[in-house]
Amino acid sequence: MLSDVNSHAPDGQPWRITVLRNASGMVATFMDWGATWLSARVPMRDGSVRETLLGCATPSDYLHQDAYLGATIGRYANRISKATLARQAIQLTANQGEHQLHGGPQGFDKRRWQIVSQSENSVVYRLDSPDGDQGYPGNLLAQVRYELDDDNCLSISYQAEVDRPCPVNLTNHAYFNLDAHHGDARQHRLQLLAEHYLPVDSDGIPNAPLKAVAGTSFDFRAGKIVAQDFLADADQQAVKGYDHAFLLDSAGDASQPAAHLWSADGELQLTVTTAAPALQFYTGNYLAGTRAREQESYTAFQGIALESEFLPDSPNHPEWPQPSCWLQPGERWESVTRYRFTPR
Repeated sequence: MLSDVNSHAPDGQPWRITVLRNASGMVATFMDWGATWLSARVPMRDGSVRETLLGCATPSDYLHQDAYLGATIGRYANRISKATLARQAIQLTANQGEHQLHGGPQGFDKRRWQIVSQSENSVVYRLDSPDGDQGYPGNLLAQVRYELDDDNCLSISYQAEVDRPCPVNLTNHAYFNLDAHHGDARQHRLQLLAEHYLPVDSDGIPNAPLKAVAGTSFDFRAGKIVAQDFLADADQQAVKGYDHAFLLDSAGDASQPAAHLWSADGELQLTVTTAAPALQFYTGNYLAGTRAREQESYTAFQGIALESEFLPDSPNHPEWPQPSCWLQPGERWESVTRYRFTPR
């Protein structure tokens, strides 16, 4: 893996790879380009080690994929309709037709982040985003801290400060396959503790109010195999599967579980907790052809993303029942998301 670490990124500088280890034998790997989570290798009860994250074979391969594998996303994760902050008459830079996706064509996933500090079990990255970056107002300072504890929990802590009011919504775009990338991730079992989801159109733009999951294919409250109700209704069919935000029951309480994901063989569990109000559940509907670590390329549905965030297009929907995504000068936005891996 990462055989070209001595090659150079687009800015002419070498990739900087950081490896975190814990007492349990778990190893998590990161790089400064995009503050990207590259790998999460979990020791299993039978003595084997299971790679749980989709990723590329080399750092330079990450420049040739558009799935945002493991990247830090900003300034605003997910989509903003018509790339416009309508109430402020601010035009952002579009990169998905007329809309903006994941912060624009040169979002935070395509930047060199500065390593502030690193140790055996943590690494801290910082990024300065200038006024007007991808159309956003004001200068923004972002920081991401990855920390691996001895219970196989990878914590991602986000901070941001601005000097003009600006929406901020940072997340990580990791894709998980808890069966070491074998088979279709839709065979995983998911419990998603949310009573409402947000319908979207074929561009992923919200097109209806929040909808109760009860009685729909979006009801994962009791846990079920992802494939069970796949493409069962028009809301899924619009985006070729699940690619929807769920408003969490935990309501920003990072001590409460937001979701549990189990491998198809039942031998590995992932638990997600987050201070964010929502999770974007994405079944990798458009992963086909993405460069892969273990094979030439991934197939569709080979990984599942559980992205902690505000609801998509929140800057244009202050009526939604969540905290404001607008960060004000003098304030510091902070959020934490934890991914805990438990061999069964």
